[in-house]
Amino acid sequence: MNTATTTLIDADPHDPQAPRPALAWLGPRPELPLSALLFVLVVGGWELAVRLLEITPLLLPAPSAVAASLWEGIRNNTFTHHLGVTFCETMAGFVLGAGLGLVLGGVIAQFPLVERTLYPYVVAFQTIPKVAIAPLFVIWFGYGMSSKIVITATIAFFPVLVNTVAGLRAVPAEQMELLTAFTASRWQVFRMARIPQALPYIFVGLDVSIVLSVIGAIVGEFVGAQAGLGYLILQRTFSMDTAGMFAILILLSAMGLGLHWAVQWLQRKVVFWAQAEHERITGA
Repeated sequence: MNTATTTLIDADPHDPQAPRPALAWLGPRPELPLSALLFVLVVGGWELAVRLLEITPLLLPAPSAVAASLWEGIRNNTFTHHLGVTFCETMAGFVLGAGLGLVLGGVIAQFPLVERTLYPYVVAFQTIPKVAIAPLFVIWFGYGMSSKIVITATIAFFPVLVNTVAGLRAVPAEQMELLTAFTASRWQVFRMARIPQALPYIFVGLDVSIVLSVIGAIVGEFVGAQAGLGYLILQRTFSMDTAGMFAILILLSAMGLGLHWAVQWLQRKVVFWAQAEHERITGA
């Protein structure tokens, strides 16, 4: 390690003569003011472009019009009701698909014969566009929430399955040999070695899965629904309410972002050793 690198690592953060990061003036979390600045620039530029270029609201509404439509939909409980329906479909489908992915992933990782027998069919099913088979689920399960939950589960299932299998097989060979040498049973190896090693992988799958679950619920509502934000988007499309469509998209983005943060928070609580190791390496 050279002298410059050593100086940067060993520098006292309270020493006024010590070198400072380039964005230290933004505070301990520079991403927050930078994100706020980016938001202001994008929204302000959008508003300015719409007004200066006199773009018709049918093509691109101004952010002020979108905000007004969003507030009106929340005030009269239209958006609130449909958001609740989509949220319930998303969470139910996520729990069903993720649970099935965890169980099947554990079985596949433990028994290679099951993988060789079943996994090709799972991959083949996953390659089928869910939009193409969504009408079938609506026919089989009806226009209510059941069909949306099943469609969401089929989308949420695969990321959890793949990451569960990868995580359960990522145990170092030395650790497996040590447990075997101490006459550990298959269940003990699974509980003490495979599960702790697989948890970071599983949470990555859950993070991807819960975001995709929002898409799955909307796809189901596009095909056939009586309520939900996807159903509301179709209504706004038929009435040429572009500002209302943008407002619904903002709600969907907020819901997906909130669910993503919830999974990350749960990961920090459950897989706390991985977070501590990451902070030790990066110095965060």
